[in-house]
Amino acid sequence: MTEVLKDMPLTLKKVRDEVSRVVISKEREKEILMVAILCGGHILIEGPVGTAKTSLARTFAQVIGGEFKRVQFTPDMLPADVTGFYLYTLEGESRFVPGPVFANILLADELNRATPRTQAALLEAMQEGQVTIEGKTHLLPRPFMVIASQLPYGGEGTYPLTDAQVDRFMFRALSTYPSEEEEREVIGRIDYLERPDVKAVIAPDELLRLQGEVRSIHVSEKVRDYIVSLARALRYHRDVLLGPSPRASIALYKGSRALAYLEGRDFVLPDDVKRLLQPALMHRIRLRPEAEMEDITPEMVIDRVAEEVAVPKVN
Repeated sequence: MTEVLKDMPLTLKKVRDEVSRVVISKEREKEILMVAILCGGHILIEGPVGTAKTSLARTFAQVIGGEFKRVQFTPDMLPADVTGFYLYTLEGESRFVPGPVFANILLADELNRATPRTQAALLEAMQEGQVTIEGKTHLLPRPFMVIASQLPYGGEGTYPLTDAQVDRFMFRALSTYPSEEEEREVIGRIDYLERPDVKAVIAPDELLRLQGEVRSIHVSEKVRDYIVSLARALRYHRDVLLGPSPRASIALYKGSRALAYLEGRDFVLPDDVKRLLQPALMHRIRLRPEAEMEDITPEMVIDRVAEEVAVPKVN
């Protein structure tokens, strides 16, 4: 193991510790956020109102440092409210007014309250790190990450995210109600939690360097084949109408490298892949109607496939 791998997880632990000063529990969600930022991905956080989705995303963004912007999505928003627009003067001149997407971390709060047209304003930004307005392309800052929250599907005043939009999110995390003990702690610390003193731990330049080191993590051919086998087994499963795209395989590949890095290893294990199956795949699967009638869920299908696909032995 290199000296870098001994030290960097300690630096990243400071990120988690700083977030934990404000966000109680939710260790799984924090881990997925760490993995996503290390491999340059975007994350969708879903859960009922009041379950700290926004607090988690906002605190994480502030700890990462760089430029942070937040958009509260509503049904009357337009794409230009996100990407920006050209302002024309009476003299015929124009200047570009950048929208909130021009940030290192964009918090898209309650994304599924916006119409599909407005949601689509993020597609190019999330995939290519740029936006095109009136035929002109504008590059976004690096690193760039979207942390979106959404209310449970079917809630009042919500629009379902399109398949293209959902597929742009590398991972999906579920934010649930706190346990009885956790809720007591929240109430006891509420005066601080409402006005926390959050400090930036990592600057954007340092984060880019960490992302470069993550790309050096070794993934054996057996593990790569394991990822492809899992994706294909889900794609052609009898209960699946629309399976995971190649972006899902890429998410597992990149995410497993980041997870190994967080664990202080310079190589990926099959267990790293298995730990990310649900967050990387559950939002990318659409079940057949007959499967839904039998109360089968995407999570159940993923678990079954994980049991059926042989796990490779890595020396």
